[in-house]
Amino acid sequence: MYVQRRRRWTCRHTGFCQQRYDQEGRAIAMGNRSDEISKIVTRAIIHKQLLPGCKLSEQTLADIFSVSRAVVRQALIRLSEDGLVTMERNRGAFVSKPTYREAVEIYDALTILEQGVAAQLSGRLGAQGWAELRHHVELQHKAVEEKNDQLSDQLGSGFHEVLVRLSRNTVIQQMHAQLIRRTALLRSLVSSRFDYCGLLHDHGVLIDLLEQGKIAEAQELIAVHHHNVVKGYLMDDEPQPEIDTREALSRYVSQEA
Repeated sequence: MYVQRRRRWTCRHTGFCQQRYDQEGRAIAMGNRSDEISKIVTRAIIHKQLLPGCKLSEQTLADIFSVSRAVVRQALIRLSEDGLVTMERNRGAFVSKPTYREAVEIYDALTILEQGVAAQLSGRLGAQGWAELRHHVELQHKAVEEKNDQLSDQLGSGFHEVLVRLSRNTVIQQMHAQLIRRTALLRSLVSSRFDYCGLLHDHGVLIDLLEQGKIAEAQELIAVHHHNVVKGYLMDDEPQPEIDTREALSRYVSQEA
């Protein structure tokens, strides 16, 4: 039995919407439903409700969202394109489980790019550029003192983005931005325990070295810094606990209803 609620039909027994409508009463297309599903699953993954390696059954998701498996498949394909889900032939879809090797390769690539930028900036950056970098470090100090790990994480990554942007090399900025997105994905999928104080100290020292023209020392610090970031990711091969997909998604689905 179904009841009409705000221009959409909701199953009284399951509580999940069978069809959605816009404010003018027009039915929302299937593609939009797959978008909604991918956004909900994304939030559950980022909030660690769906853990790396968790199986995402098409039929289970179809039952949860009261849609066809075709709609669910569209959502899973979109999630796989974003790197959040891995689709395996004859096995199905799983929440992506990054490897330690993948993390090392990402941060090795960042190291190479930023070492090149360091050589370019040292001795060439004007007073305004150095001031911008130091101001960013001050913001990091405040976030660390307030024990705001989320903001500290954002500002820590942001420091490297500012550093590369000051090179004014568009190609390097684009390559760097792509790698930064992959680090954001890593942080979404993998638990971490970063030494924010130590990483922040590195940023301050790096500015001093670059301003003094000590390129080799600055480049070595960049390599050590990224190595320490990789060590902060808590990657292990222990099996993850069994996750009830319906329970994990329940609060996100209720928010959409």
